[in-house]
Formats: sequence, C-alpha cells, structure tokens
Amino acid sequence: MTWTRSALLLTAGVLLGTTAACGGGTRTAGGAFDPNTCQGGTLRILNQKDAGSHLDPARLYTSGGGNIPSLLFRTLTTRNRAGGAEGAKVVPDLATDTGQANADATVWTYHLRDGLKFEDGTPITSQDVKYGIERSFAAELPGGAPYLHDWLVEAEDYQGPYKQPAGIPAIETPDARTIVFHLNSPHGDFPYLATATQFAPVPKAKDTGADYEKHPISSGPYKIDSYQKGKSLTLVRNENWSRQVDGNRLACPDRIEGSYGLDAAVINQRISTGSGEDANAVTTDTDLGPSELAQLDSNPELAKRVAKGGFPYTYYLAFDTTKAPFDNQKVREAFTYAVDRQSVVNAAGGSSLAYPATTFLPNNKSMGYQAFDYFPAGQNGDPAKAKQLLAEAGFPNGITVTLAHRSDNSNGDGPAIATAVQDAYKKAGITVNLQSVDAESYPQTVGNPATQPQVSIQGWGADWPSGGPFLVPIFDGRQYIASGGNFNTAHLNDPAVNAEIDQINKITDPAQAAQRWGALDAELGKKAVDVPLYHSTSLRLFGKNVRNAFVSDWTGVYDLSAVSVK
Repeated sequence: MTWTRSALLLTAGVLLGTTAACGGGTRTAGGAFDPNTCQGGTLRILNQKDAGSHLDPARLYTSGGGNIPSLLFRTLTTRNRAGGAEGAKVVPDLATDTGQANADATVWTYHLRDGLKFEDGTPITSQDVKYGIERSFAAELPGGAPYLHDWLVEAEDYQGPYKQPAGIPAIETPDARTIVFHLNSPHGDFPYLATATQFAPVPKAKDTGADYEKHPISSGPYKIDSYQKGKSLTLVRNENWSRQVDGNRLACPDRIEGSYGLDAAVINQRISTGSGEDANAVTTDTDLGPSELAQLDSNPELAKRVAKGGFPYTYYLAFDTTKAPFDNQKVREAFTYAVDRQSVVNAAGGSSLAYPATTFLPNNKSMGYQAFDYFPAGQNGDPAKAKQLLAEAGFPNGITVTLAHRSDNSNGDGPAIATAVQDAYKKAGITVNLQSVDAESYPQTVGNPATQPQVSIQGWGADWPSGGPFLVPIFDGRQYIASGGNFNTAHLNDPAVNAEIDQINKITDPAQAAQRWGALDAELGKKAVDVPLYHSTSLRLFGKNVRNAFVSDWTGVYDLSAVSVK
C-alpha cells in the first residue's frame, strides 16, 4: 500500500486551509437563499491560478482547480455539498450508493443510476467509467492521483489503453450499469477515492489523447464554452444534465466565467468593493489580505461577506529520529517544549489565518481528531523545561542545529515561520542556523533521505477528509522510500503502528475508522517524532450578490456547484 502526496498539496499555501467552516449555507449576502429559485445570472471567478493544471480528468489531482472539475465531471461518489463537517461526508454521485464492499474491503461494487448522459446526449455506461480510469495510467497523461496504481490487483505495470487496449482485469464491468474493483489489500476509504476525477466517465470514441483536455466531454451541469489556459475559462449549461439525475449540484448560474493570473491584492480589492460585475464574484485561491483583515471589525457589511474554512492541513517540524541528536527522545521533547506556537501563528498571518497545533490531525471530526498535549508549554513555550531535558540528554550547554525552510513565503514553510522558530529556540539554549532551500526544489530536497536536512519545516494535507491519508504516509514504516519522494521523514517503522494501520484500513464505517485514526494519532504523539506547529485556516471574500457561499471541511474553498448570484 502506497500513499503519495499530491501536487495540489505541494502548492497549497494559497489554496488550502483548515478547521471548521462557517455554518453550512447560512452565511449569505443580499437576502435569503432559495434553491428552487436560484437559477440565472453569471458567476465570476477571480483567481491567481488557473482552473487546474489540466482539464483532462485523468490528469487532475482530486478536485483541484478550485472545484471547477466538479462542475464538468461527475464521479462514482462525491463530497456532500454542505458547510463544515457535513461537507466531509461521501455521498453517491453517478452511483446509486457509496459502494458495496466484501467482508475485508478488498472488493468494491458500484451500480450506476438510470438516465445518465454526456453533454452530447449519449448514455454514460460503466465501460465509460472503466475507460476513464484506465486512461489515467497512460504515460501520455501524467499528473493524476496514483492510488489505483498501487491498490488494484496487478495493475502497477499497466500502461494505459493506448498501449494495452485490453484494459485492467481488476476492474470488471459485467453489464452497462455495474463496475467492480478488486484491490490487493483492504481499503475502507475506497468511497473517498471514488470521488477523484479519475473516476469520471470518458467516452472512448471521443478520446483524443493529450488533446482531450481542449474539450473534455462533460458529465456534469456545465460544459466548456471557451478556455485560454492561464487566462480565462467560460462554462455554459450542459443541456443533458438535470437535477433529477444529480441531487448534489444546484448549478444555479447560467454561466461561469473565470479570470486567472490576477494579483492577490487586486482580487480582494475588486471583490470587497463589488462594483459592477464584481458583485457577482468569488475567489477560490486567495485569502483575505492585511487590508481586508484590518477592516473586519469596523466594517460589518464586509464581515458578512467572508466565509471561513476548510481544508485539513498541518505544518510541523520534521527530523530524522534515527540520527543524533534526534534519536534521543528527550531532545525531541525539548524541541517540543521550546517552540513558541503563538509567535508561529503570528508569522503565519495571525489567529484569523492559523491556530496552534499540538496534534498531527487537524481539528476535524471526520478525521477522528482527539485533543492532546503531552508536552504542555502554553502558547509561548517553556524554555526552562526544554533546557532541563537537554541537560538530561547530555547537552547542558545547549545545542546547535540547522533548520531548512522554503526560500519564499508562498507556502507556510517559508522564512517567516523559520525565523519565529529560531527566535523561540534561542530562549531555550538551542541555536538554529537557517538553511534556505529553493522553493521549487524544496519538496525533493526534504523528501530524499540522502539530502534530508537535519530539521525542516513541512506541511501535510489529506486528499480526502479521513485520518488515513493524513497519518499513513507520514508514520507507516512501510512507506519509507530511500530513493526519494519520502514523506516518513522520521524514518519511523514501529510494528505496532503498522499493524494498527492495517486493521483500520479494513473498517468501512467512516465513524468507526475516524475513532481509531484519532486514537492512533494520540499514541504517535507520545513518541514526539515531530513537532506540530499550526493548522492553517482560510478566509475568503465573496461578492455582494453571491448567495450560499459556504466552505466545507473537505475542500477548503467555496463549493461552486452550490452558490448563486442575482
């Protein structure tokens, strides 16, 4: 079993946040929201980045691109369209349910709904879903989620339908409405994975390979009218979609027009002012800037147009526990006691945009969050306790380490956070020499055991809101990769931890699994194999005429399928 960190997460500084969202669809502007009368108008998206690195469902990673893919592509399952914790639940989409598993969760069966059609009116079949998945294995279409490569029986060497048209034997389609997946190990989280865009149907007759993204065939409420990569995207209604066959997406606007490549300050200024067409605008990748944050207390009208969310993410200090000095637990505990989390939160933008972390799992119900703090040092750290532990570990005169960080502040692992850590540790007799690493090469540097820094600031988010994709890549000893691309930077390989992971993966009830993931996080916390720093939050503006602008605990951005405009 292998879990791989997404490209989405590697660029998460401007895209992702954490914690609970504002209360469902209750926070709106301009009056009450009625889903029965919400049709019409043009929703405008003002973003720094594009709708997605690609618009081919095989090449997208989960629901990247600010939820635009979910307007074009339906999948076997999808996220519940609601704010907060309710939005972290899996619900059926193309399928009639979230999947039927065998006794050990190694076989999953789905049945498609009646009446499903592509934008050209042709029926959607289980063979279209299978073909869409098989395309994601093709070397010609890189970038998608890699889980099925590792989870499907004997699929790791499959090269896609262009080279191996016979397809993947582990995916069966006994009839036009049934699809069966055979996995090589238990995966109770499979319904979450089935929300990924790789599960979107693709008609083989319309597949144009690498050019498919120029006009992917829609199975969702909108289809592409025009697209200039990096500049603009216009979506119009798909006439062969209806709420009768899709109970998840409201699809209120008649048109959706995205503008990309904009400056963050310009985006916030345009939406806060709300002149003309900007009254109908949202952003899915830009948090409030200092100017807008400063106005919230004194400008109640602006405060009404801010939604708080969403994506589970943790920033932490990572070190190799197999090498001195971090092979000594007392040293690791000293580093935990010495950290000043309040100064770190301030460096991350303040309490509006971050909150202190003493657990690895963020405060999300779906993940099984359990509050604990085994090394209580308050918000500002306990330098005296840290000095005591260092002395007991053989460092009575303090210790010197090198802390690596990303070279810019585009993510939450840059120089601002590193300096806050450095200043706090100085009080505990810990001298921290900062090592700035080029932003582009940073993930490769910290993820390669041969170049792994002594200590580094890292961040981790989950591809779906469950404890599994949060804890397994970081703490499962079997996930350690010596050749590079390693996320188990602690080099932890505890048989008891590995065994518990295997047991939880057999559980198909999300609530039961969450409880076990939370308990595992608590046990891991006792080992002090990392130092949780903070969880990030998001504050997103929406225009004066926008209704039903909520953020879920799954995506951390507005659900564009639910909002409406005047």
